[in-house]
Amino acid sequence: MLREIRPAIVLLLVLTAITGLAYPLAMTGIAGAMFPAQAQGSLIDKDGKVVGSALIGQEFTDSKYFHGRPSATLAPDPNDSTKTVAAPYNAVNSGGSNLGPTSKALADRLKEDVDKLKAENSNAAVPVDLVTTSASGLDPDVSPEAAQFQVPRVAKARNMSEDQLNQLVASNTQGRLLGLLGEPRVNVLALNLALDRAAAK
Repeated sequence: MLREIRPAIVLLLVLTAITGLAYPLAMTGIAGAMFPAQAQGSLIDKDGKVVGSALIGQEFTDSKYFHGRPSATLAPDPNDSTKTVAAPYNAVNSGGSNLGPTSKALADRLKEDVDKLKAENSNAAVPVDLVTTSASGLDPDVSPEAAQFQVPRVAKARNMSEDQLNQLVASNTQGRLLGLLGEPRVNVLALNLALDRAAAK
């Protein structure tokens, strides 16, 4: 019986070593050598200190910064472990709200957000990505239209010209991958860091 089982055991150990150890270590080494920044999480630093990742959004609430998409991620309530509380951009608990198009709670939240944004800039239509969450709740980017929509508020809060901010948005807009894939986008953290640098001049 051992003679019949031995090849299966040997094959299991060999495949475990190849696919569970050798292959992952080789891919990690190759990725680290060819794409070091991406392999380390696409971290963004400011003055030598890591302030975030280009891949995970952050919550900006101050009027002098551009804001990202809403995030529906949650975290355990520190006062009651059986409940959850809102925790925007919580990478530990990535996910959407699961509210459907017939949800009254979703409709009420959307109306409230649209009204708030219209008060901020009544001259333009509210871009949909400023009021809808992404499936992951971690989207670090907004559309160029969403960034431009916020220019009047940021210009007023920073006492900067709208033309200067529009140029800043344009210079931080990434196009489609290979000119074909995806949509133009603006990384909110990178834009806000560029905004801080421009305001400091």
